[in-house]
Amino acid sequence: MPDTFVLGIDQSTQGTKGLLFDQKGSLVARCDLMHKQIVNEKGWIEHDPVEIYQNVLAVVKAVVEKAGIDKTSLAAIGISNQRETVMAWQKSNGQPIYNAIVWQCARAEKICQRILTEGYSEKIKAVTGLPLSPYFSAAKMSWLLENIVGARQKAETNELCFGTMDSWLIYCLTRGAAFKTDYSNASRTQLFNIKDLTWDLDLCRIFGIPRCTLPEVCDSNALYGTTTFDGWLAVPIPIHAVLGDSQAALFAQNCNNPGMVKATYGTGSSVMMNLGEHIFSSEMGLVTSIAWRFNGQISYALEGNINYTGAVITWLKDDLQLLTNSEESQKMAENSNNADQSYFVPAFSGLGAPYWNSEATGLFTGITRVTGKNEIVRAALDSIAYQITDIVQLMQKESTIEIKELCVDGGPTKNTYLMQFQTDILRIPVQVPTTVELSGMGSAIAAGVAMKIYKQQDIFREQKRLKYVAIMQASRSESLYDGWKKAVNRTLFRA
Repeated sequence: MPDTFVLGIDQSTQGTKGLLFDQKGSLVARCDLMHKQIVNEKGWIEHDPVEIYQNVLAVVKAVVEKAGIDKTSLAAIGISNQRETVMAWQKSNGQPIYNAIVWQCARAEKICQRILTEGYSEKIKAVTGLPLSPYFSAAKMSWLLENIVGARQKAETNELCFGTMDSWLIYCLTRGAAFKTDYSNASRTQLFNIKDLTWDLDLCRIFGIPRCTLPEVCDSNALYGTTTFDGWLAVPIPIHAVLGDSQAALFAQNCNNPGMVKATYGTGSSVMMNLGEHIFSSEMGLVTSIAWRFNGQISYALEGNINYTGAVITWLKDDLQLLTNSEESQKMAENSNNADQSYFVPAFSGLGAPYWNSEATGLFTGITRVTGKNEIVRAALDSIAYQITDIVQLMQKESTIEIKELCVDGGPTKNTYLMQFQTDILRIPVQVPTTVELSGMGSAIAAGVAMKIYKQQDIFREQKRLKYVAIMQASRSESLYDGWKKAVNRTLFRA
């Protein structure tokens, strides 16, 4: 039997990854391309969708070349993507009418405030499982309709497509033949009824979004169409799985049973618990989303979202120029002065769960004469672990399910200082898989299983993990975490 490969495309906030997996589900090769982060003087954050699509084509070609395989051996594609980021394009020619508005961008805050004063926030939470927030896609769509010339007219005359990044890539890869999304991504738009499993017409009316502008919602392992990557392949291959990046990581972590929890350390972070087929409504700042729908079977997830985790390391490197590369942060944190008591709260564009305060701004506190370059870097790294701990502790308290371990993934999990500190503060074991980029892996596995290339149980049986256990004294861990909560309170008070 000739070699067969499955391609995972992970389109994330910072860049696009092409991941190639063999018939055993092992990672053969990976290629990355970063895209520009467009940030203006107001702090609005955008991406160029055309640049992103061109990067997708480039990483696919590059990863096949790097692996040294024949491109005819590609059998299927799975896509994972940054969630909530949204854009609009013309149905007639596929041209975007504006840049993609990134999930971190809070420009639609006034729209949310208006909807709040109209009395719809409770209804929105009940229908979607999400609190009214500019974090999600719907208010961003409203902003586009209200601020881009001609957008409203195009939407009303069925000439406009609104889509998250998965829909855009599917549309481009299939050359306009498919305008689709999956249940996991639809559930993050704040327009999708997670009980009735359909676009909610009342919510479309509240946000002013014509239903005709929204994509068809499909099972996460459905056939989304076929592609030749703009003619690069002689014979088209199927796009057979689509998942939001956090849900894809949950699947790749084998968190397929209710109560299992994972944390993805990306630009931001998602802490997610599998709920199975039962909906749980949080009253403490967590959200309920759809994990996936495979073969008609729905699974829900309880989730806490953090705006800035891995992006904090990027900020240290690119903006403060304290690092020449991300890997330096580990050594600098390890060499920091233990007497330093500084904290950093990375509220660059507000705070996500469990605080949901879009007005909060960042804060360094506890700075003394012993605070230097190493200590600033360490405080920034520590902020990642503290924020994850906030969510895990709240999740355990509200669900009443004891969380016995945390499965983690994403680039920052290679930082052994961060992982040990995470375990010490959280006080439960942390499991790090040898393959850290699990979002792309999750969508590739789902596509491979759908194509009967993989058997799901065999893939997960082969996973290898590194286990961290707490070594810090509990009294010191509790003292450090108490200092973090005081720092957050100062941030919220200033907001």
